[in-house]
Amino acid sequence: AQLRARYPHLMVKPLRGNVGTRLKKLDEGQFDAILLAAAGLKRLGLGERIKSLLSVEDSIPAAGQGALGIEIRSGSRDVAAMLAALNHPETAACVRAERQVSRVLGGSCQVPLGAHAVLQDGRLVLNGFVANPDGSGFIHDTATGDAADPEAVGQTLADKLLAQGARAILDALPA
Repeated sequence: AQLRARYPHLMVKPLRGNVGTRLKKLDEGQFDAILLAAAGLKRLGLGERIKSLLSVEDSIPAAGQGALGIEIRSGSRDVAAMLAALNHPETAACVRAERQVSRVLGGSCQVPLGAHAVLQDGRLVLNGFVANPDGSGFIHDTATGDAADPEAVGQTLADKLLAQGARAILDALPA
């Protein structure tokens, strides 16, 4: 949805198969370009095939994308204490803000919405979008607030998106 909104002149076509099959179709001229995960290409030793990287501004990820979560049994204080050293409070704050946007807007794997937070000078800066799957109705906004209250920043962004018409887009999506 984001690329369709930003580059409406592009023809987006489905592409199936493993990485090798997809690259073969590109090499055969069936596609002018394809999008693949850079990490996957590097892991497969195909990093030289990467010609360009999308910026976060061009492709805002899903809420919490790239964050690692560890679940433990409720009441396992000893395990929680052991794992506490793995927690990165700044990342946790960013993810909490992103997830608040998704929670308020009813995000799922089927909903074209994204949220990405960063900390800048002790402030949390949160960018997000909602769009129709075809890229139409693209709504994007930013909220900035106290990093100590990431849910409030997420709520502010969700409210801004809703005020611009996000609810109508979300309600029109197939269930």
